Amino acid sequence: MEKQHPRINLLHLSTARTWRGGEQQIAYLFDELARQPQINQLIVCARNSAMHRYCVQNNLPHVALVKVFSFNLLFAYQLKQICQKHQIHLVHLHDPHAHQFAILSADVFGNPVPCVLSRRVDFAVKNSRYSRYKYNHPIIKKILCVSEAVRQVMLPVIQQPQRLERIYSGIDLHKYENAKAHGLLRKQYSINPDEQIIGNTGALTEQKGYFVFLDTARLIVNAGVKAKFFIIGHGHLEKKLKNYAEAQQLQDRVIFTGFRPDVAALLPEFDLFLSTSVAEGLGTSVADAMACGIPVVATASGGTVELVIPDQTGLLSPVGNSSHLAQNVLRLLQNPALAQQLAGNARLHIQQFSKAETARQTLNVYRQTLGYQ
Repeated sequence: MEKQHPRINLLHLSTARTWRGGEQQIAYLFDELARQPQINQLIVCARNSAMHRYCVQNNLPHVALVKVFSFNLLFAYQLKQICQKHQIHLVHLHDPHAHQFAILSADVFGNPVPCVLSRRVDFAVKNSRYSRYKYNHPIIKKILCVSEAVRQVMLPVIQQPQRLERIYSGIDLHKYENAKAHGLLRKQYSINPDEQIIGNTGALTEQKGYFVFLDTARLIVNAGVKAKFFIIGHGHLEKKLKNYAEAQQLQDRVIFTGFRPDVAALLPEFDLFLSTSVAEGLGTSVADAMACGIPVVATASGGTVELVIPDQTGLLSPVGNSSHLAQNVLRLLQNPALAQQLAGNARLHIQQFSKAETARQTLNVYRQTLGYQ
């Protein structure tokens, strides 16, 4: 007989205004935990944010608060009120501002509800008095690191290393089970059959290293490869990247699609996925490509190295090294058998990165935190 666990009233706190990988992880986690009858979930988010719209569209239980800035006492006070009203047992903090509000709610208003914090970036944490204070605050019971790389980055400022738990971000493997190319990109953008499609997906920010992507594209074109290069996503660097592509005389080779809601349908169109990130907590866009069976060439940034095992599940290059990246791309394009072998291995490797497994491990941490195990 399956063990009966006590009920958990869980609050997800998300303050981001836009929708990126972290918000997708919240959506996946909420969906998986909703299958657990002993879990009651509530999302608290910023009013008029992408998460707010997602909650409305999907009829998810939520409270949308006005977020003015990160040091917002009213927001912190309202967080305590919501915890009291809904008898919240545990708060899951999904971003840095959520962390800030939880600390304020505890210190200024005496909110006693324990928290777990998700850490999704591999940036070094400032070893300042305040950083040590907020990451070691008694209200923060666990810090969930999306990769071993992130856990290692956190270690220097954490007084009790057992607070750190590595739980990989998950992806929706079912979405890619029968992934097939249907010629969507070739038809929409008039791409010839003999042209390779090399692409990347993700926000157009410094973290993704898209200038190196363009440098790599230039080298591949110079090598005589017929290819179109896709950048799927949007962000504040879009204009600069387009100008840079023109300066590199790549305007006829690089296609900026902007934001696309149908990325899952477009990914199978790629002949090769080229990730040039400077920093990655894990790299779920790489994981999605691997689940589609697309050969991957990536930079050895953060948690990406836990996905891409050199010469087993893909090829790795040093961060910022466009020459090395181009050599790896050419190696796979010139050796289709190797590309197919690596893609097949990657599809097997990625099975451990399912959203269901992420939710299972996260729920175990919730129960441990509350003393339910």
